[in-house]
Amino acid sequence: MESSENSAKPAITTTTARHKCAACFKQYKKKEHLVAHMKISYHSVHQPQCGVCQKHCKSFASLREHSTGSLAKGNCSKISSERGCSLCMRIFDSPVSLCEHLEICCLPAPFPIDFVKMHWTESQIDTNDSGRIPEAIAMDCEMVGGGSDGSLDICARVCLVDEEEKPIFHTYVVPLIPVTNFRNEVTGITEENMRDAMPLKEVQDKILQILYNGESIGRLRLHGGKARVLVGHSLGHDLNCLRMNYPDHLLRDTAKYPPLMKTNLVSHSLKYLTKTSLGYDIQSGLHDPYEDCVSAMRLYKKMRSQCHPRKDMGMLLAAHNASTNTFDSWKPKELENMTPDELFNISKSNYKCWCLDSGPLS
Repeated sequence: MESSENSAKPAITTTTARHKCAACFKQYKKKEHLVAHMKISYHSVHQPQCGVCQKHCKSFASLREHSTGSLAKGNCSKISSERGCSLCMRIFDSPVSLCEHLEICCLPAPFPIDFVKMHWTESQIDTNDSGRIPEAIAMDCEMVGGGSDGSLDICARVCLVDEEEKPIFHTYVVPLIPVTNFRNEVTGITEENMRDAMPLKEVQDKILQILYNGESIGRLRLHGGKARVLVGHSLGHDLNCLRMNYPDHLLRDTAKYPPLMKTNLVSHSLKYLTKTSLGYDIQSGLHDPYEDCVSAMRLYKKMRSQCHPRKDMGMLLAAHNASTNTFDSWKPKELENMTPDELFNISKSNYKCWCLDSGPLS
């Protein structure tokens, strides 16, 4: 018979080390799994970040879900509801500071412009007092229907505004094929409007004159030069309907910018983005291209004004080219020996943050 000393075996406790992502806080049992996660996540300081726990999210939609949505919990939910701005998702020291901020962050809807009463002419292209066109131009098109069922989009109206929200070009466009549905309940466009429409070729020339800003095509395609950044929502669709091309590196599309997309990276409508990020309603009746232009421009400027810190790469990039800041430039063993913070430091986003349009990061 065994003694009580031999039968009483001590309990063995095992602690498994967890490897936590420094950006999204996901945890992994093995370091190699964390490395694999970092390779496909493209975490960076440019991602929206919770002002309470400092967690990085892929988009503002996922940040809202984390802070105030159905999944919100703990301090993040409590502090965000008390001292957080629901538009830009910043956290403030006090409710008083938040109220002062909301007076700036929550914008009024743009005042509609009656282009008919303005006696708008095709030669009326406004510039600044200095004679230069601002750095960014927003564009919006209104489509009417063509084809037997009226489902084919045809550009019938186009509007461009500058960064000061001044209209610099507006016209109705002569359709290339017969219009079978003016979609008047949405566009407000009638057959009478089309009597003074401008031929598409002239429209293209006017728009390119504004966007090129005197820059050569070679420099424009290479790095932009003096050419203007083009802002809009679903710009690819508008450009296709105008039968125009413009370099991708000069496009700022609020429908395709990852921080402004849904958690599954599907586009939000401009109506939704304007309400949740700017604080006012649009498209409640007829679609106004000027209103849409201004809303897209405001979204762009809001994203551009974000201050993202420089990452301290330290000695990590001393032996590596910063322009090829990807995980592929490191050996697997080197990556597994890095801390989560070091892995985050060498991580690079898979899109260009619009804050970089405002110059060097502070």
